[in-house]
Amino acid sequence: VQLQASGGGLVQAGGSLRLSCAASGNIFTVDKMGWYRQAPGKQRELVATITSGGAINYADSVRGRFTISRDNAKNTVYLQMNNLKPKDTEVYYCTAVYKILTDDVLHEFDAWGQGTLVTVSS
Repeated sequence: VQLQASGGGLVQAGGSLRLSCAASGNIFTVDKMGWYRQAPGKQRELVATITSGGAINYADSVRGRFTISRDNAKNTVYLQMNNLKPKDTEVYYCTAVYKILTDDVLHEFDAWGQGTLVTVSS
């Protein structure tokens, strides 16, 4: 299973970007999907997650500015980022918890995308 992220780039403070991440491969179901971010020398931190049923969790630092959504039919998660700030400059990683069916048994795994850089200039 692969996660392909896109949409990062350079934007001025106050601007917007939209990240996308599509899961592909031998997938039976995709459960929770989400976004984390990491700055150099720091731990990876949660940005937002969304379950297949639509339950959403945001980090306090992005609540009210970022919106996570997903298209279950396409196994794709999106992150709309508005009112971006220089402190949002990090590498953003998408993640997915998914199940595969093997010999009538469901197995659960998690996967990470390759990371996409978001740079916000002041």
